[in-house]
Amino acid sequence: MNDKPVAAIVAAYNEEQTIGPIVSTLVNSKLFRDVIVISDGSTDRTAEISRAAGASLVHQMPWKHGKGAAMMHGVAHTDAPILFFLDADLKGLSTEHLKKIMQPVMSGKLAMCVGIRDRGKWGMKLAAYLPLIGGERIMERHVFEDIPDKFLQGFMVESALNYYCRSHHLKYGTVELPGLHIRRKMQKVGFLKGLKEYMHMGYQIVKAMAMVRLGRLKREFR
Repeated sequence: MNDKPVAAIVAAYNEEQTIGPIVSTLVNSKLFRDVIVISDGSTDRTAEISRAAGASLVHQMPWKHGKGAAMMHGVAHTDAPILFFLDADLKGLSTEHLKKIMQPVMSGKLAMCVGIRDRGKWGMKLAAYLPLIGGERIMERHVFEDIPDKFLQGFMVESALNYYCRSHHLKYGTVELPGLHIRRKMQKVGFLKGLKEYMHMGYQIVKAMAMVRLGRLKREFR
């Protein structure tokens, strides 16, 4: 792997239950020059726990701006040529997971690599037919910076990153991450509210994919 500096950026909203082990794993892996946590309007101890776990920068945003805006804020605080984004609700993250996602980009094989969390035997097979929206992804900095800010909002960010690589003929791919899971919405907010949030998320993802493609046709997305 090359020796380009890498920044790990975690956008988090009320993730005090999981953020500590994630930041500790990032710091202790010694793979990152910067470990940045953007607490996106959190009202719990997300920022405090991130600092205690050793993050090199923790910024508490005064209100919730959304995942894409938090990611952009994190990027603005580093000049690293390689960006590694992670969600803040991961369970079971290990240094081996990090290395597995990083290797294709650090070796120059891919411009972007996305980690596919463990969904079980059949879930992993199904994942090949679902939109590539994984939050654990590493990329060359220009992939993120070349996308207009309007396409880096909400659930558009993952679709925009995928489409940018595809439309610019940049190689991108995935790696499977056995043993990596997330704390699901039902565990955070209860079954009914969690189900409602998943349905809303699904709608937003489909909408985001359409908006990104429309932007390309209108030459807003180059």
